[in-house]
Amino acid sequence: MISTKGRYSIRILLDIAEQGGNVFVPMKDVAERQGLSLKYVERIVPALKENGLVASVHGKGGGYRLTKEADRYTLWEILSVTEGDLAPVSCLKPGAAPCERAEECKTLTVWKNYYKLTKEYFSGITLADLLDAPLPDNYVI
Repeated sequence: MISTKGRYSIRILLDIAEQGGNVFVPMKDVAERQGLSLKYVERIVPALKENGLVASVHGKGGGYRLTKEADRYTLWEILSVTEGDLAPVSCLKPGAAPCERAEECKTLTVWKNYYKLTKEYFSGITLADLLDAPLPDNYVI
């Protein structure tokens, strides 16, 4: 399951992209537009910065901006930063110890295929795609 942290990270980056992407946007403005708690936004943004998804400037006129064009941010990249690995079972997480039961596990292929589909799906959607998407009647993410 994708947590609020993952969903909000997409909303934050999308909001910055909507403002032009290359201008510094104060997080208080993003929080207000998105109806999010500024404190929660401020807990998410450092991970985005540490992983090179945003750059920041402090002081008057400061805020956060994207570090690349919106079409170069995939949802998989964003979610991987904020959620960690999205493997559906622990044995598929990077660096996991080999499972003793892997050779006789009848469900392993199901989990591998599910993981592959999830990764392909989120890797195929960019912030630019979301910028261009029409809004449904009840826009909520």
